[in-house]
Amino acid sequence: MYTIVVKGKPQGPYTLEELKKMEIFPDTFVRKPGMDDYKEAHEIAELRELLGFIAPRHTPQYFASFDQRLMAWAIDYFIITVIYAVITAVAILFVEEKETILSIVVVAAFLIPFTKFLYTVIGDASKTQGTIGKKLMDIKVTDEYGGKLTFGTSFIRNASKLISNIAFGFGYLYMFLNKKQQCLHDAIAGTLVIKDRLL
Repeated sequence: MYTIVVKGKPQGPYTLEELKKMEIFPDTFVRKPGMDDYKEAHEIAELRELLGFIAPRHTPQYFASFDQRLMAWAIDYFIITVIYAVITAVAILFVEEKETILSIVVVAAFLIPFTKFLYTVIGDASKTQGTIGKKLMDIKVTDEYGGKLTFGTSFIRNASKLISNIAFGFGYLYMFLNKKQQCLHDAIAGTLVIKDRLL
């Protein structure tokens, strides 16, 4: 017999056959005799089999911390900035006009965030599921079941960071209010950032 939570209130108990006829979602909280607390439906083997849910590949302690994510971002930004600094320095060696030099510096400054965006979109959707910074911090980006992102999902996730930024940084602080430690752009794209070494 299973008890489920609907709109914040326990309902039931129900049999497996009764649950099959009801609207049960992967994140519906379910409890059965012998369990100390409620679990999400996709965490219970017989419900995964009965309702066709995907088995989770993560547990709460696997989610990347704010510090890990911030450090990964800083590493990536540093690497890209150094590359552009070297390219800019080499280009300036062959230019004498001050206006041209200034133009090169300004263009490089605009290209850095664009390159960071493009690199992160490609990196998060790659086989490594992350950029160099994320790999160094032993974290990676996944879908809600631990799988690899599609390019489209990775693009949505990284484009949604604009919303996280214009919300005065609340989009990033949102992870402290979210049980899966998702930033606002993760919640929008349906993605997670997890500790790679614990999988």
